[in-house]
Amino acid sequence: MKNFFYLLILSPLCLGLSGQSLVPKAPKLDLTSYILMEATTNKVLVEYNSDAQIAPASMTKVMSSYVIADQIANGTINLDDKVLISEKAWRTGGSKMFIEAGKRVSVKDLLSGIIIQSGNDATIAMAEYVAGSEEGFVDFMNAYSFELGLSGTLFQNSTGLSDPNHYTSAKDLATLTKVLINNFPEHYSIYKEKEFTFSNIRQLNRNNLLWRDDTVDGVKTGHTESAGYCLIASAKRSDMRLIVVVAGSPSENKRFNASQRLLEYGFRFFATQKLINANEEITTAKVWGGKKDQVSLGSSEDIFLTLPRAEHKDKKAHYKFKNNIRAPIKVGDKIGTVEFTSNDIVVLSAPLVALEEVKAKGFFGRIWSRILFWIMSLFSLNSDG
Repeated sequence: MKNFFYLLILSPLCLGLSGQSLVPKAPKLDLTSYILMEATTNKVLVEYNSDAQIAPASMTKVMSSYVIADQIANGTINLDDKVLISEKAWRTGGSKMFIEAGKRVSVKDLLSGIIIQSGNDATIAMAEYVAGSEEGFVDFMNAYSFELGLSGTLFQNSTGLSDPNHYTSAKDLATLTKVLINNFPEHYSIYKEKEFTFSNIRQLNRNNLLWRDDTVDGVKTGHTESAGYCLIASAKRSDMRLIVVVAGSPSENKRFNASQRLLEYGFRFFATQKLINANEEITTAKVWGGKKDQVSLGSSEDIFLTLPRAEHKDKKAHYKFKNNIRAPIKVGDKIGTVEFTSNDIVVLSAPLVALEEVKAKGFFGRIWSRILFWIMSLFSLNSDG
């Protein structure tokens, strides 16, 4: 009898939970700031103090490499260029690639020194080559930050050496990393290289996650007294790419463990699915006064959605457009919207655009179409989507 009583109490709760997504709470981490973001949809899965000001340490070099990658893409410098190493670059403290003053080193090798070895000397050398001086290069870095909308970021140097006015945020670093991956995939491929040898000195990539998880393909470690132990990491599994930024870890190993836990949490409980292919018809709408009776509708770009895994099965698409669409129609004209719901909640809304041109009929054709439309409207026979 007691068991039957418990079943009566629990049954409504179980029924209520059956239609919901059971996503456990994210792991608690000993960090000052962190964020876990899905890169394709910009969906933030987990965050803590992600807008807070942090010292980026050598994570700064992601912006330095972004500037260099863009300069290469614009043709202002080339990978085969030979860079004359200055005494300032050679004398720079901290992590080193071990270049020598007065010698020339290729841009390609210096990039590997920056990204794989986190060489401060290589970073200074490239900053001077790109902009004439490190100060000029920092101006580039801040200009790029402004262009990318990194409102919580200000750079004072190219390497990440401590400076009270040199700061960023976990969210800004995640955004920067996403843009780097999307805009310069060939350049980004350097970040997954596990080692680099220069002048017979073999050095390993400082990102230990490259050895722990073969889906991880970057990105950058950082450590100073003021910053603690930091890391930007990214991994891709199927159609889902996650970017994690952790800051202020008390130890080197804990930053890797924290990053791995966040990545596993994201991949385990969330999924990204492609909903719409760009320029592919997903529905049609009736057209009045056109040489065609209907127009193909779709999206001008691929549409992806990130949700808790269980919520994807309940997705439904709803098309909304007016019933008096009239020619002429141009390709790309916004006709309405498509809304995707899950558990009766709108989770994504995107424009519906015309995928084809529909020219207007001649004068008498347009008059006849207006008459027909007027008659139809009298009887409320509309085709409202």
